[in-house]
Amino acid sequence: MQPKETPSDGHADVRIVAASPEDARRVAEVLRRCFAATEQRSYPADTEGGTLLRLTVDTTRAAEPARSWLESSRSSGKDDRRK
Repeated sequence: MQPKETPSDGHADVRIVAASPEDARRVAEVLRRCFAATEQRSYPADTEGGTLLRLTVDTTRAAEPARSWLESSRSSGKDDRRK
């Protein structure tokens, strides 16, 4: 299941596939502690009982620790990896 359109700037669509709904919800809860997010939507992931959970996060409204990580990961326009 692919999104019909690309999320707007500052947003990311997140897809979580887990063996159980509880596992998927735990991951979604961590994301919601770091980012403002839409209400999660869950679907069966497969015929064996897996769960697919989708939500959209707003990366412009990040809380700690995500804010620190996002700010430190922003590209300065230079590739400073050493070979």
